[in-house]
Amino acid sequence: MADQQQNLTVADECNHNMVSNLYNALATRDATTVHRLLAPNIEWWFHGPPSCNRLMRLLTGCTTSNGDHSFEFKPISVVSIGSVVLAEGYFHKSCEVSWVHAWTVKDGVITQVREYFNTSVTVTRFAKSANVHVGSPGVDKCQCVWQSQLTDHASMPSLLLAV
Repeated sequence: MADQQQNLTVADECNHNMVSNLYNALATRDATTVHRLLAPNIEWWFHGPPSCNRLMRLLTGCTTSNGDHSFEFKPISVVSIGSVVLAEGYFHKSCEVSWVHAWTVKDGVITQVREYFNTSVTVTRFAKSANVHVGSPGVDKCQCVWQSQLTDHASMPSLLLAV
């Protein structure tokens, strides 16, 4: 059991480092590193105003010279929860725009990203106990493992992400 816990910790650290390296590569416009870290068929999901759909344009190189380069993704928090790595930040010129990215790492490659703009995100993990019956009333079926910090006092949509 201790070996399994240690392996999870090593895997979490590797996943965390991979996503941190991705943000560094994005900041320096290092396309070679970005392509090495991302699966060629990465699955992407976006929740937010269409005008805030900047990450996919940056990842695909479809940015324009009329302002997209002014938006930089600099996470203030990066947390690894198994194969999912959560990053949270805000647009540094206007703290009114916050974002959360949920990256999925599989076999050393980032295979999925879920992007949330101006949305409060709560991440839960469902219990894997054989004693928990999903239909049982009053039984805790999941536990909160992470929650957005930048949206505490703002009025915005909230989403629940299960990992």
